[in-house]
Amino acid sequence: MLNTLRRVVQEVNAARDLPSALDIIVQRVREEMGTEVCSVYLFNPDTGRYVLMATEGLNKAAVGVVSLASNEGLIGFVGAREEPVNLEDAAAHPRFRYFAETGEERYASFLGVPIIHHRRVMGVLVVQQKARRQFSEGDEAFLVTMSAQLAGVIAHAEATGAIRGLGWGGEVVQDTRFDGVPGAPGVAIGQAVVMLPPADLGSVPDRHIEDVEAEQQLFREAREAVRDDMLQLSDKLASQLRREELALFDVYLMMLDDAALGNEVNALIAGGQWAQAALRDVIAAHVARFEAMEDSYLRERATDIKDIGRRVLAFLQEAGREQRVYPEQCILVSEEITPAMLGEVPKEKLVGLVSVMGSGNSHVAILARAMGIPTVMGVVDLPYSRMDGLELIVDGNHGEVYSNPSQELRKHYLELVQEERELSQGLEELSELPCVTVDGHRMPLWVNTGLLADVARSLDRGAEGVGLYRTEVPFMVQDRFPSEKEQQITYREQLEAFHPLPVTMRSLDIGGDKALSYFPIKEDNPFLGWRGIRVTLDHPEIFLVQTRAMLKASQGLNNLRIMLPMISSVYEVEEALHLIHRAYSEVLDEGVDVPMPPVGVMIEVPAAVYQARELVQMVDFLSVGTNDLTQYLLAVDRNNPRVADLYHSLHPAVLHALVRIASACRDAGKPMSVCGEMAGDPAAAVLLMAMGCDVLSMNATNLPKVKWLLRQISLTDAKALLDEVLGLDNPYLVQSSLHMALKRMGLGKVLIQSR
Repeated sequence: MLNTLRRVVQEVNAARDLPSALDIIVQRVREEMGTEVCSVYLFNPDTGRYVLMATEGLNKAAVGVVSLASNEGLIGFVGAREEPVNLEDAAAHPRFRYFAETGEERYASFLGVPIIHHRRVMGVLVVQQKARRQFSEGDEAFLVTMSAQLAGVIAHAEATGAIRGLGWGGEVVQDTRFDGVPGAPGVAIGQAVVMLPPADLGSVPDRHIEDVEAEQQLFREAREAVRDDMLQLSDKLASQLRREELALFDVYLMMLDDAALGNEVNALIAGGQWAQAALRDVIAAHVARFEAMEDSYLRERATDIKDIGRRVLAFLQEAGREQRVYPEQCILVSEEITPAMLGEVPKEKLVGLVSVMGSGNSHVAILARAMGIPTVMGVVDLPYSRMDGLELIVDGNHGEVYSNPSQELRKHYLELVQEERELSQGLEELSELPCVTVDGHRMPLWVNTGLLADVARSLDRGAEGVGLYRTEVPFMVQDRFPSEKEQQITYREQLEAFHPLPVTMRSLDIGGDKALSYFPIKEDNPFLGWRGIRVTLDHPEIFLVQTRAMLKASQGLNNLRIMLPMISSVYEVEEALHLIHRAYSEVLDEGVDVPMPPVGVMIEVPAAVYQARELVQMVDFLSVGTNDLTQYLLAVDRNNPRVADLYHSLHPAVLHALVRIASACRDAGKPMSVCGEMAGDPAAAVLLMAMGCDVLSMNATNLPKVKWLLRQISLTDAKALLDEVLGLDNPYLVQSSLHMALKRMGLGKVLIQSR
């Protein structure tokens, strides 16, 4: 039965429209369960009636004709109960209703299950049989499973307007939300432009050729055409990206080399296969290998390989490019958005990105953050092929996409966009003002960076320093470990750009959801495995080279701070400090005159929370990475959309952990900063300030909102709010109470929903 279920799901997902999907369901279910009848009744919200929309076994002329009120017949009974109804003699049930036009008078047994999506009954799936039969628990379980699959299909049809094809004038369901993971922060409202693959490798047939040389020449020409295309796209984006970021296109160019894909394709052509099928087989083999890898970064490379294959095939087929007019507010939607796709949309029109596949670690997510384009990745339930032309809202802050937004929801997000625009327009005045509460408390606001593109946005918004520079980003866009000199140049750019403001450089933090293609880490549970300081302590040569590069880059600037990630024990800090002092001595021996920079520890795992008092005695500062700390405290993968609702930075456990850390820092007389996304949430920032946090570091986009709110409130009021929410036991209650209190103070316009 499991194999049948998989096959049916595949067929349903491939159906061209909703009526076809319904027909597949009733046909396959009837065959699998060995019954005479399978039917689907859908609830029409316009009329409040269940309508027979597909059947195998009843009179097909009744489809679209027979309907029942929501409280009528066994169908209405199933919908009202919201659970299966299993009857051996349906006609004997008091709720049974007979319809002559269906021809169902011959059928005695009845099993009906509701079709439910997000707690809303959308219809009823029914099987019937002539002989009396008590359907088994296995039968019920199978039918419930099928109804769950059907619910998703119907919800997608409603979201895209395809429900109208069922024969009634049903209104498109509005405010349909699809959950993914944040790719790049910000909010965008615009029109969806679905970019389908330029060519379908899966549809290429086998074909024997005689002229091998001519076919290989055709393949070479296609490769060169794609190579030229990649270079042109790279040039189009050159003004927006730095050298290391543009290196992502070098990945594509390397794949086109003979040593990568070329020789394998030519070998198959030499065996008599035509170029298109040879390309198909080579690409499929490479994709299968990459998709089977456990490392998340390497799995993402399968997307790049597929995109290269499709583009070469497009030239082989002389398909050319689809000429289309892009709307002024274009939201690019695709099953797998690739970096090359970004260059195909005019940059002045591209306002948002939505990808069904991929994660925050995807190449395209890295580029989107650098370009400031709101992005949501991993929207696995999005019926992307039917979204073209629809109005969408992309919430890159929370990883949410809304289709067919209602006027109310659209107004809400337009207000957010307008507030962001107004804050941005007022930055010239606001950026020069310090972040001081109404009762005189000074709250320094720093930024998190990783790309050179972050610098201008950070300084424009009045950043007073860098609380987190992600040194792994320059590593991620290379095909090897960067040399000490290369790292020194990159770090110098950051230190000079913010000088004389402090720049906190986190030592290499790979593992978990951050991996290097040339340094793969394969683990069953990477978030609980070899990552952060554990990797670099095991490879002191990497740690020493990076530390020397940081120290040399700071010569004459003296604004460097070094931060150690994923610390879980005192021993790790002792060992890291030993290596830092060793690197410092080596730099001095080379004649480079630099002072010893402040060194701090990131508090990201529960063990560090309980050792905060010991750790703070060993270093100059503590910095809390609330993203990882929240996911470890709550045992929730923050990149997994299936459990996204469980991830909440205002969870009482998180708040009490932060209070504990703040207390340890205060008693030791050492500063505490927060560099996770929580610091960029204006409401959460109020609580962090009240706890005694000395520095808040955030994405540059959120800095104006946080500054505006903190300048409007007193530290006394902030402490009162903290005392109030610390007594609550539910994260959503904490959030609502906090938001209500701030709104009563007239401070609600910059609030965002925490996750």
